Amino acid sequence: MPFPGPAAYGDTRVAVVILARNEEPSVGAAVAGARPFAHEVHVMDGRSTDRTVEIAREAGAIVHSGGQPGKGAAIRESLELVPTDVIVFMDADGSHDPADIPKLALPVVRNETDLCVGSRFAGGSDELSVSVGQLVRTIGNISMNIAINTRFGVELTDTLNGFRAARRSAVAAVGLRERTHTIEQEMVMKMLRAGYRVSNIATHEFARAHGTSHIRIWREWPTFVRCVVTNLFRRRIRSQPPR
Repeated sequence: MPFPGPAAYGDTRVAVVILARNEEPSVGAAVAGARPFAHEVHVMDGRSTDRTVEIAREAGAIVHSGGQPGKGAAIRESLELVPTDVIVFMDADGSHDPADIPKLALPVVRNETDLCVGSRFAGGSDELSVSVGQLVRTIGNISMNIAINTRFGVELTDTLNGFRAARRSAVAAVGLRERTHTIEQEMVMKMLRAGYRVSNIATHEFARAHGTSHIRIWREWPTFVRCVVTNLFRRRIRSQPPR
């Protein structure tokens, strides 16, 4: 049955926030694909030097550009700029299927969870183990999942996937600080520490529509490890708004 559109969310407003930097070949399709599944589509532009901004606007997105560099900074800024109840984060490179947006958003809308992360281990991925670098990424992801599950007593299968839906007030309350891709694992750990609910739902990850990933695993893995170690053992976050 076709998705009935944003009316399915009732009184809860849902926005899709697309993170993009130099994604000219694919950002238009990402925006167009997301629009039927949300009240608003926003693009956080990471200082692109190609036509990403122009194409995103032509496709119908509200574009925010000129902010601080880094995926972490873009996510934190979106929490201030996008005034909806629920935000679905997705990438602009064609790796995320817009048809999965309701699968992520509805559990948050229905108050079944506060953060719903798409699981590539449940839904499959075209990119997890094709090269040595991607194999290292897969092993690292599994290792971080085990560490987080053990520390917080949960059973998450994917904690690093950027394709996720979140209650905006909850994410804003935990004080995210990471400036790069590590914000995704920081978000999971800080929300668990604060007593929020984090869950997974199966989503498939496709190969990038063009180019190569912005993540340089050989250079960035120490940052991922530092983020996990730092956040695993901090005390519980006490302040939390009512659900």
